[in-house]
Amino acid sequence: MSRCLELALKGLGKTKSNPLVGAVIVYKDLIIGEGYHRELGGSHAEVNAINSVTDHSLLKKATLYVNLEPCCHFGKTPPCTQLIKQSGIPLVVIGTRDPNPQVAGKGINFLKQNGIQVITKILEEECRFLNRRFFTFQEKDRPYIILKWAQSADGFMDTRIFPGKNKKRSVITGKRSQILVHKWRSEEMGIMIGTITAIMDDPYLNVRYWKGDDPLRISVERNKTITKDLHLIRDKIKTIIYTEIPKDNSTYVEYICPENKPLSLQFIMKDLREREVLSLIIEGGATLLNSFLEDNIWDEARIFTGNDLLYHGLRAPVINIPGRKYQVQEDTLNVIFNNFQ
Repeated sequence: MSRCLELALKGLGKTKSNPLVGAVIVYKDLIIGEGYHRELGGSHAEVNAINSVTDHSLLKKATLYVNLEPCCHFGKTPPCTQLIKQSGIPLVVIGTRDPNPQVAGKGINFLKQNGIQVITKILEEECRFLNRRFFTFQEKDRPYIILKWAQSADGFMDTRIFPGKNKKRSVITGKRSQILVHKWRSEEMGIMIGTITAIMDDPYLNVRYWKGDDPLRISVERNKTITKDLHLIRDKIKTIIYTEIPKDNSTYVEYICPENKPLSLQFIMKDLREREVLSLIIEGGATLLNSFLEDNIWDEARIFTGNDLLYHGLRAPVINIPGRKYQVQEDTLNVIFNNFQ
């Protein structure tokens, strides 16, 4: 099962709205086949594992290990349970049940009803944690939310407080931390900033320091306008802007304005859920980050702390939950989870 988790992690950032799944086939204590879900729309882990076995006659005496319950419905690919049955595998070991209502125990029941022995809840906690994005999406009806910011040693995010693109941004973290952030962006489906951050920093919000797909760019437009000269509007990357004033869409920018209801985080989360945005990294500013904290709509926080002092400016949010600290060259990274189970 540990090997299943190692394989599954290879799909991070590529399976999009699908879960991370790895599968291993064992015959007489030897691995004879393995596979993982490589990308959205591609073959599932169980299919890749079965197809990797050289001698298919061994499948009738083998055990299939998989970290998530095999699917039993037709989606972008046929159901894995049907292939498992056809292959003659007599024993399937499953890490955790699939929370998707289309599966949710039905895959396990199908296997049992067709004479296949099933063992469940093996490394269940680890399996749930690996797929925490998918479980949150299914169980809480919203994307998995990661809050990310950098702060000085004395707790400031920036010396600037008011908008103005000609003002120099405070650089808090080193190059290695910046590269790590771009890697994180490649692993999540969306990235979100507030209006002031869009105006003051004019960010690209892409993965130029890492190899991978650019996330869906998202911003909230309140009081001030995100003008057409900013990268959010003029770059050829898919962007959604939630606004309180209706606007016409362009090729790459879609404006979403709620009808007869306030522009709230709850509205945004519901809309992103319907768009199957599995995960979202929030990169500022302080007002937007604090909004997620105040409404308790967050799952993970990744906070960089640099060594320099800023002495004044924009105060960073505060989370009074213990985390785990890592050293990223000269920076300290604190990772905090909001009671994921």
